[in-house]
Amino acid sequence: MDNKFKIMTNEELRKMQLIQLEMLLEVERICKKCNIKYSIIAGTLLGAVRHKGYIPWDDDADVAMLRSEYEKFCKACETELDKNRFFLQTHSNTPDYRWGYGKIRRVGTEFVRKGQEHMKYQTGVFIDIFPLDNVPDNLFLRKTHNFFCTVIRKMLWSAVGAKCDKNAFMRSIYSIISIIPRNFIFFLYDQLKKLSNKKNTEMVRILTFPTPNNGYYGYYKKWYNDLGELEFEGYKFPSPKDYDGYLTFKFGNYNELPPIEQRQGHAFSYYKLIPIEEMTGNIEANN
Repeated sequence: MDNKFKIMTNEELRKMQLIQLEMLLEVERICKKCNIKYSIIAGTLLGAVRHKGYIPWDDDADVAMLRSEYEKFCKACETELDKNRFFLQTHSNTPDYRWGYGKIRRVGTEFVRKGQEHMKYQTGVFIDIFPLDNVPDNLFLRKTHNFFCTVIRKMLWSAVGAKCDKNAFMRSIYSIISIIPRNFIFFLYDQLKKLSNKKNTEMVRILTFPTPNNGYYGYYKKWYNDLGELEFEGYKFPSPKDYDGYLTFKFGNYNELPPIEQRQGHAFSYYKLIPIEEMTGNIEANN
């Protein structure tokens, strides 16, 4: 189905959510089998608390793991992931991939975000798998750390920004930055990752993803270590015991619904879904 910058119907959005739920259950299966610690986060956690499932207009799903657990998970996927249905995509196994975190994608689907049509790697409906790295306890060092995180993120984003940034001047800047070899950027990323994790700290963050710049530049590590469970779409998933603290920190008054005009997902240019009957029987039976 070719959809040029259009919004999915409610039925199609629900189908995509169920495909993502399939992948969440696969992550849960692998992590439980391999004793890997993870948590649902961000809008997925908010959906679990506020809606016991997806935020009705949400079109993605997010989980996070501390760096050591993330490395274990990527290794486990080599042998444990059901490759008939899913594949793990990271910058280590996909030459043109430019994100500092992984994605589990559904075989037989496609999903192309607006502005990323020219990217050369394989697409598909996905969930994000975020690694969490340490953030310095010292405020000055934390700000410096955030600066380097931002620089690396912008360098990685430049291949997209050069095509889709709304500002013509910024498109030209990104075009220049995009000349920097991808492998060199990830070399810098790896150095930052190693430096970040030399010392145990109170806070963590996703190195190549924006984080609240409210003097913290990260999230409390305790939220990813002290876990309970929450219901999400009829299943139980690991989540911070202090989910109220996390959600308040990230969203403020998270129980208040946003204005109607903000209740929308990401812009996209193309997608292809799979029929419900091709998904796992448990999902079909429970929804």
